[in-house]
Amino acid sequence: MAGIRSAALPSPRRPVPPAREGSEGRQTDRTRLWYENVLGWPTVPGVPPRLLVGVRFDVLDVPAEAGRAALERLGGAAEGFPVAVQGDRMRLLVAAGGADELPGLLDWLEWGGLGLDLRALGEGRLMDAPAPWTAGTRTAGPGPDVPREHPAAGSAGHGRRDCPQGAAVWLRPPEPGREAEASLPTLSAMGTRSARGVGDGPPDLVRLVNTVATQIHRVRLRRSGAGAAVHGVGQPLAFS
Repeated sequence: MAGIRSAALPSPRRPVPPAREGSEGRQTDRTRLWYENVLGWPTVPGVPPRLLVGVRFDVLDVPAEAGRAALERLGGAAEGFPVAVQGDRMRLLVAAGGADELPGLLDWLEWGGLGLDLRALGEGRLMDAPAPWTAGTRTAGPGPDVPREHPAAGSAGHGRRDCPQGAAVWLRPPEPGREAEASLPTLSAMGTRSARGVGDGPPDLVRLVNTVATQIHRVRLRRSGAGAAVHGVGQPLAFS
């Protein structure tokens, strides 16, 4: 009708492409396929996918600060088995069955009853699966491959565009020869075997647990000492 302005219709909204959800799903599938097909590790569906513990490996779950100190203390002996970190926790992969040995080991090493922040994940437990491509990439060149990140470095994954904040990441990823049971710390008086021979593999479980427990205790003592200093506990009076 003349003289009546037609109402302006809003322009059609452009559909938001589900790129983020689709890429997240594809990444999840890639992660699960890598663990299942390349390493033969069973996984549990989900976002993120999780690894079923107690089949191919068990896990020692420790504070990341103490874990880094323990790996530094172990030196070259700590280079033979996978290590992951998530937030302020570090996951040290050990041979399946190691979780059942932990309480007895702690008692035998006289660490039992101290309430150390050291947990073992065994049969039926789950661990978030770090994306394989977020691991420290190894540099190409002459001589042995060198990890881009040393296990004693700061928290892994922070600042990486390919790693969501809070996600689990590998400090030292599982690789052919490292994911096999023979390469994981275990109870063995003869030491573990690596590609270089007997005794050149990762530390046995006794040495690993004792080193980790020592560093956890040291961190706790250092923090309690710092707290006492802040509150003046055990300090001489300033006016004496």
